[in-house]
Amino acid sequence: MTGERTSGGEARPRRVCAVVFSYYPADPRPRREAEALIGAGHEVDLICLRDSEESPRETVNGVRVFRVPIERKRGGKIRYLWEYALFILMSFFLVSTRFVTRRYDIIHVHNMPDILVVCALVPKLFGAQVFLDLHDPMPEMFMTKYDLARESKVVRILLVLERFSIGFANVAITPNEAFRRLFISRGCPPDKMHIIMNTPDPSIFEADAEVSSANGDGFVMMYHGTVVERHGLGTALDAMPLLQNDIDGLAFEVFGDGDYVPRFLERRSDMQLDNSVEYHGKVSLEHIAGAIERADVGLIPNLRSVFTEINLPTRIFEYLSKGKPSIVPRTEGILDYFDEETIFFFEPGDAESLADAVRRVRDDPDHTAKVVEKGREIYKQHHWSVEKLVLIDLVETS
Repeated sequence: MTGERTSGGEARPRRVCAVVFSYYPADPRPRREAEALIGAGHEVDLICLRDSEESPRETVNGVRVFRVPIERKRGGKIRYLWEYALFILMSFFLVSTRFVTRRYDIIHVHNMPDILVVCALVPKLFGAQVFLDLHDPMPEMFMTKYDLARESKVVRILLVLERFSIGFANVAITPNEAFRRLFISRGCPPDKMHIIMNTPDPSIFEADAEVSSANGDGFVMMYHGTVVERHGLGTALDAMPLLQNDIDGLAFEVFGDGDYVPRFLERRSDMQLDNSVEYHGKVSLEHIAGAIERADVGLIPNLRSVFTEINLPTRIFEYLSKGKPSIVPRTEGILDYFDEETIFFFEPGDAESLADAVRRVRDDPDHTAKVVEKGREIYKQHHWSVEKLVLIDLVETS
């Protein structure tokens, strides 16, 4: 089946089954990728989690979605392991039984967990190709999330499972250069690992936005994403008192949910910032896109960890797509793509450094506009219209 073409020379439409331990269509990367394949003329079934308000089966923009009756709940390592195990078993059964009639060409598995690739065992035995989409390196994520040492038993097990899972797959995909280097350093053949970057859906985050400011009274900083301690919301709060005497009408808008929310709100009150820091909770991507248009700068205040050091946050490109500056930690994953001329850096965990970066953005609008314009050139190089072609080519030549 590899590289088959029609009599007209076009790639034969592939039947793809995507599997993701997440909700759909809420998870943006699986959604972008699935819809890109639909747009290229391929067929996509997708297996995912189901919350209590979702139907077990529906078609979303051409993607046939099959939801298994598992809800993801926040908890410790044991809870995650239980949810993972149950989802792997149910996905294995669903992929295997549907393969009897659908005869999928490709099983596209999204981590986490890496070992979810075993749900593709039956199709693989009958010649289907297995893609493993490594959104994040699982050992580094667990080390950061649970404060684990690299020598811990859990991390050693995750490293073994990662190696097995990449070996099981025919094609491995990851979102940035730092991740790719990491996986190759742990044994993945370089020609097996491909980069498909996390850049925004242009139907939501328009790429032709002009460099702009909020043009209103005051100065609005914004954060959106998972509200967890490693993402540095505490540092952002600490920077607020350092800025309030310098910037009239300073406001900080926060969007998202996570286990740090109660502590974040408690600290906001303790610091008497209730009038200047507004928490909006979890909202849609469409709402986020509108909020970015009203903001003056986006904050990505990540603390330094083994994971955040090599991560490249999609939020950078979401701000750039709307012509907005962002302030980011000086880390390897970001420095692979950006420098001082294309983005604003601060030192992770340093509130004074973060405040200084905000002042640079606020006090020199002409320089800020030049930095954003150069940053947008990098964004355009990795626009989703470019990145999706890598996936489509991999599918059509597999």
